[in-house]
Amino acid sequence: MSEFRKRLLFFAPLLTLPSLSYAAQDEIVVTATKRLQSLQDIPASVDVLSGDDIAKANGFNSAEEITELLSGVQAAVANGSQVAFQIRGIGAVDHQALTPTAAAVYVDGVFLATNVQTGPLLYDLERVEVLKGPQGSLYGRNASSGAINFLTAQPTEEAEGYLGWSYGRFDRMDVSGALSGPVAGTVSGRLAGRYLSEDAALDNVRTDAAYPKGPASAGGERNEFGLRGSLEWRGAGNARILARAHYEEDNGVNASPRNLNLAVGKHEISVGADGVQDTDNEFYGASIEARAAAGAWDLYSLSAFEGYNQQYGFDFDGAPAPFGDYSLNANLHYDRDFSQWSEEARVQRDWSFGHSLFGAAFSREEFSQEYLIWCGVLDPETLLGDCRYVGAPGRVGPSPASPGVATTLITDIDQTRTSAAVFTYNDVELSSALTLTLGARFTHETIKGEGSGRHIFDDGTIAYNNRDGLGEAIGSNSIEENRVSGNAALRYRFQSGAILYASFANGYKSGGFNGEVQNNATHFADEGLFTAETVNAFELGWKGRPSEALSINAALFYQTYDAPQARIFVNFPLPDGTSITSNSLSNLDKARAYGFEGSAEWRLSDAFQAGASLTLLETEIVQETDVGGNAALFDGNPLPFASEVSAVVYGRFAREIADGVTAKLQSNAKFESAFYLDPEGRADRRQGGYTLVDAEASLIFDRTGFTMSLWARNLLDKDYAVSGFGFIGYNVFLGDPRTYGVALKKAF
Repeated sequence: MSEFRKRLLFFAPLLTLPSLSYAAQDEIVVTATKRLQSLQDIPASVDVLSGDDIAKANGFNSAEEITELLSGVQAAVANGSQVAFQIRGIGAVDHQALTPTAAAVYVDGVFLATNVQTGPLLYDLERVEVLKGPQGSLYGRNASSGAINFLTAQPTEEAEGYLGWSYGRFDRMDVSGALSGPVAGTVSGRLAGRYLSEDAALDNVRTDAAYPKGPASAGGERNEFGLRGSLEWRGAGNARILARAHYEEDNGVNASPRNLNLAVGKHEISVGADGVQDTDNEFYGASIEARAAAGAWDLYSLSAFEGYNQQYGFDFDGAPAPFGDYSLNANLHYDRDFSQWSEEARVQRDWSFGHSLFGAAFSREEFSQEYLIWCGVLDPETLLGDCRYVGAPGRVGPSPASPGVATTLITDIDQTRTSAAVFTYNDVELSSALTLTLGARFTHETIKGEGSGRHIFDDGTIAYNNRDGLGEAIGSNSIEENRVSGNAALRYRFQSGAILYASFANGYKSGGFNGEVQNNATHFADEGLFTAETVNAFELGWKGRPSEALSINAALFYQTYDAPQARIFVNFPLPDGTSITSNSLSNLDKARAYGFEGSAEWRLSDAFQAGASLTLLETEIVQETDVGGNAALFDGNPLPFASEVSAVVYGRFAREIADGVTAKLQSNAKFESAFYLDPEGRADRRQGGYTLVDAEASLIFDRTGFTMSLWARNLLDKDYAVSGFGFIGYNVFLGDPRTYGVALKKAF
């Protein structure tokens, strides 16, 4: 019997729950299919985090924390704030900004095209919808594993608002608030904001007596704020115009990684002062959402602009002097600018036989980045370090201009991407119980990239990289791609209201240019690019309510993964028949991911609600062609960030303990079994299993709208990696240790 079947049989009894007959559950209505629809009617796996799920007293620090409430969903967090989500094992794990997450991330329906945009502060959320499996029809490119939509609170017709304050460990100060209500006539508005500051949560310790202890700020400091405003005009019928604008800043210090060659304790890192840099990140955007009716048709338009500029850096080698040698030191700095214009228009209507939706989407993105790497302390005028960067010969070739090697490497890249798509999504009622869903999308993309790689020698000479004599590292290229993606599903509704469905869906994630060190002229050649990955998924699922108080969902899924994108060491052939190996984002041959997923939510009484979800997952890379000189290095390995078991449990208890005073207790826990941080499947790059537990206790004074809370995150104080990369040893970024505090909130 396979290990997967053993786990399935072991956990199956957990989903055999007694029939309950207490308070009825409210119907959950979502917009996952681009229209209001009951969650129970959708023939696909969709998880929803409601206001109760996300209304923690201390809020979410950033987007990756939603995974603590979701089984089968994991997140790799690189460079402090770049979040790449993996759903059911699918998703590239990479640190460069030109690698968007394979789970398409949206905020209020606006697609966030780079992984940099997934990191900013979250605040004033209404709910989060998570679609599992490829979403090629409605969500298009970069949705090969699924889609995540963060939905913020909208203006209300009645005046309301809140003000919250929280203080906790590491001098954590969190202030948030919102004010909503009528502005004039049929116009209402909402203004929401948040400020968060926190001292270093990781301890920067001294591990080498030859070098002084580095600054405490290397453990990561937060200094962030965000502001969002919205205005909504309501016309006759369902006519609406909703305008939103937002601005966020991140001015802290990104935490340095831990070099696993160092002897450090829990929640400890060890770096010197030279690589620790202040962060200066700005995120901004605006959108106009309009809807109206034209006869039987509903019309919809979403026009949006998103952008950011970003400057930050960190100690790349994760040590004061790797292996006791200061010349092995390396530091990074990024300077990025990004802008994105997008438009999506849809029309849809009900028919006597079902529902139809037709749409078109267009976007244009512009990205530029300067990537700087040096050794030791940087001279801001000459951009020279006080030691020579030891990795230069292997990356750019020996120095032709002066003795020794290059001290500093600079890589510039500019990329534009234009995307246009048409799509449709239809429900056809074959009978009163049987419904066929058909969706399709045609996408055209044009991606243009240009850039150069230069090195500065210790005599001040600046020259283009030219490793192995293949030509100067300056060039350009373009990619044009047409893709057809879609989905099909059959849904059967029983008289009890439960549904049984079978579905097929496929999706893809775009290819593109590597945005890191450019070695030579081959960087922009076709063989230096990474190609699109595709996923085909089959799913058999059931959704039902054995009683008014209990809902249970279950699904079996099988996914084939073609050309998975991964950061690996790749062989590049040379004209003389030899080859070189370069660390870059490239493609493996194939992979597969399959498993079981189940969830249950029930109300044991009016006072107590509980839930649980479980994902059992098997993944395997299938590598037959030579990669980096050794296909066997990857063949048979599991995909990174793909725990074989992930499980979530939560409970909420609320009871009136005095006239007008309610006590509320809530807690959630997530277990992740061991997983690998990269596709090589090495034991030293494996994160062991761990459980994260959060808890909160509150007193709610109903008459005054006042709430007092005690809260704790990572209650078990687990030390765990959130991503890793290989460079002069292996380095990992870490999750936060135990935090706790108090919170006050006033609703009005």
